[in-house]
Amino acid sequence: MSTPVMRQSQLREHSRILGYGAYRPDVTVTNEDVCQWIESSDEWIRQRTGIVTRHRAGADTSLLDMAEGAARDAMAKAGIEASQLGAVIVSTVTHPHATPSAAAALADRIGATPAPAFDISAACAGYCYGVAQGDALVRSGTVEYVLVVGAEKLSDFIDNTERTISFLLGDGAGAVVIGPSDTPGIGPSVWGSDGSKWDVISMTHPLTNIRQLSLAAEAAGSLSAAAAEVGDQDHKLWPTLRQDGQSVFRWAVWEMAKVARRALDAAGVEPEDLAAFVPHQANMRIIDEMVKQLKLPENVVVARDIADAGNTSAASIPLATHRLLQENPELSGGLSLQIGFGAGLVFGAQVVVLP
Repeated sequence: MSTPVMRQSQLREHSRILGYGAYRPDVTVTNEDVCQWIESSDEWIRQRTGIVTRHRAGADTSLLDMAEGAARDAMAKAGIEASQLGAVIVSTVTHPHATPSAAAALADRIGATPAPAFDISAACAGYCYGVAQGDALVRSGTVEYVLVVGAEKLSDFIDNTERTISFLLGDGAGAVVIGPSDTPGIGPSVWGSDGSKWDVISMTHPLTNIRQLSLAAEAAGSLSAAAAEVGDQDHKLWPTLRQDGQSVFRWAVWEMAKVARRALDAAGVEPEDLAAFVPHQANMRIIDEMVKQLKLPENVVVARDIADAGNTSAASIPLATHRLLQENPELSGGLSLQIGFGAGLVFGAQVVVLP
């Protein structure tokens, strides 16, 4: 008996980004504010990171609120209604619920139901991972339009008094709509991971520690005794972010320029063909070093949103690109090299045509 031949989705040759959206919280945290919590100075922070301010969301603004704001902005720019979306992808590491996903809740909020919705946990490379997925979904013929959102409320997962990462981080959300194109609009994705460096950016302890501490407190009758039982001498129930800054800096500077070069090669373009370069906004010194290693011409506009927004993880590339297009509308139609890298360690890069 012969096996019936199944129907396949009709493939599309190309996809592109149709519009960018952004949400930036109203609360601005200056370096002077940060120095109330850690022993440092505005000059030291600027010299080491390039950061002057970072935006943080208040208690009444959730990750979903920011994601919704960016999503609606992107859809308006793209001229797409929520009912046209074939999939909703949210890249985040700060959604406060392990399940259900932020994407499912976002799809409901914007009226995209019953579009499939899922989250990506790839830290600062999450947006580039989302673009890779959106590109594949559109070109496979599975859907026509995909919403990709990078959203982080990192302020929920920092200890303001620690010095390795807290002063770097900000909140925000950026989004794009990806749809079909007659010409190439998203180059091949170059992405990967190095789990051997899993612990250089991580949480102080797992979420399960909260449950263990709660149960131990009930049994011991006191929080201090329970903390000793589970090894949390500082009584900090909520896990917060830490990093080995030296290891991260060396990896980003020496390895990520190679990934960026591979993305250019995969797209068949040279540095002089670019209109813009949008790396993950991790550290201004990393950005400057990557520009040198890639030998980018002076006419290539380099995103340096970190000075105002800080490091917003999965939101940083779409936020920075949104600002570039606002400030430099002549970039529209040009090529942009984007690269994300962070905890995992993970990385992802593509060349895209700016809408």
